[in-house]
Parts: sequence; structure tokens; C-alpha cells
Amino acid sequence: MNDLAAHLKELEEKLFEPSVRASREMLTTLLSRDFREIGSSGRLYTFDVIVPSLLAEQRTGTSRGEHFETQRLAEHIALVTYRAIYTDTDGSKMRTLRSSIWRLEEEGHWRMLFHQGTVIG
Repeated sequence: MNDLAAHLKELEEKLFEPSVRASREMLTTLLSRDFREIGSSGRLYTFDVIVPSLLAEQRTGTSRGEHFETQRLAEHIALVTYRAIYTDTDGSKMRTLRSSIWRLEEEGHWRMLFHQGTVIG
């Protein structure tokens, strides 16, 4: 489980990187075609909505995660929870609780199936 936890943490952290968020190829490697996200606004995002949105994103700050935990829910399904901190260029911070469900897909790659973030102040 430790190898899986380290691998999924690494994949989660890749999604913080501006170069990954700006690459259709990288996003399709990390996100399942069945991907769904419930944003902090309550809006539901699908793969076909989130990929163009991330490609057009103009973020100026940086994100990092901490306190990662991984639970295997089934042989090919895992839940990752953690806290994320986004720091804008003016120094302001936004903290969120994050949860992601990852699925081991047919070609042997773990891809994010579901994600939700909740602002915690």
C-alpha cells in the first residue's frame, strides 16, 4: 500500500503543476474519460468540460498538498484525501480539503475518476 500511496500522491501533485495543467496530453494521462468533479461552487464538471477549462486557466499562484492519506476501496479503486494550500502572488492563501478517487484502468495507468474540494478558510 505504501508504494500505491506514494504513486497516487505523486500523480495528485502533478495536477498542481502549471505545465501539466496546460498540457492536454498530460491531463488525458491523469484524468479518466469518466472523470467528474464537484467544484466548491457546487458545479459538476465532466472530463469534456474540465480539460478545456484547465488549458485556458490563468493561475498566478502556487499550490501544494499536505497530510495525504490513501485508502484502497477495491482492487482497482483508491481514495486519496489531503489538504491543499493555494498561495496567490499577493500572499493570500486558500485552504481546501480534497478527495479524489483513482481507478486503475485497463492499460495499467491510474487515472483520477472523481475529485472534490471544499474550502476550509
